[in-house]
Amino acid sequence: MPVHRIGLGLAALGRPAYINLGRDRDLPAERSVEAMRRRTHEVLDAAYAAGVRYFDAARSYGRAEEFLASWLPGHRDVVVGSKWGYTYVAGWRVDAKVHETKDHSVGTFDRQVAESLELFGDRLDLYQIHSLVPDSTALTDPVLHRHLADLKSRGVTVGVSTSGPRQGDAIRAALAIEVDGVPLFESFQATWNPLEPSAGPALAAAHDAGRHVIIKEAVANGRLADRDAEVLAHALAQPWVDVVLSGAATTAQLASNLRALEISDPGPLPAAEAPPDYWQQRAALPWS
Repeated sequence: MPVHRIGLGLAALGRPAYINLGRDRDLPAERSVEAMRRRTHEVLDAAYAAGVRYFDAARSYGRAEEFLASWLPGHRDVVVGSKWGYTYVAGWRVDAKVHETKDHSVGTFDRQVAESLELFGDRLDLYQIHSLVPDSTALTDPVLHRHLADLKSRGVTVGVSTSGPRQGDAIRAALAIEVDGVPLFESFQATWNPLEPSAGPALAAAHDAGRHVIIKEAVANGRLADRDAEVLAHALAQPWVDVVLSGAATTAQLASNLRALEISDPGPLPAAEAPPDYWQQRAALPWS
């Protein structure tokens, strides 16, 4: 997938609430569907003008797929990625008790891939299992693997996006899955940043096996936002990384993120945390 080395993830733009720090400052006070659509299109326009060509959504990102699909006409030279496995259930409320529910069953895949294809048609390039962990049934369900292989036979790249303190185990398990003797997953997306670099060796193995590697949450859901360009530059400097996602919610944040491309030496960065501690703190971040 020949794309700009920085992509744009839409987790912070497709729904009124997310766990990025600073959203009260970054987003308009009115978070209606139309207000968020306008903001999404504004950031998409700025990203495209700057040369960004990979855009990453998910079924659970509220209306992110819808917003992206409505922007796509006239932008043929972009790569569209999305994810399935979580369902958005917040009803467009910031104060919802539950924002998304997870299910990696065949039924959920069949429903959500149909929803994604209805929006994107032949513009869907990459479809990923959302938040894969080592005990996910998505790693052991041969019927699901066959359905994923069928999607792959239609020209859509099939991948995984991992989460949690054992991302490396999930990546290695997914690397080993084959259907009819052919590796199933061609793209691997994972959280990787100075505070949580534990997936690095497994991602390097994926890269060495010829898979595409995408980094998400490089600024740790806003915890490293004050050094965003430096930490994105640090991610870009890893020899096994193909694309690093910006999670910008404003054009100013996007411009700051893109400065990473000009930094050759990011300098000293924060020390890594123990993966369980990092993920416990991430889970405690408020939806706002």
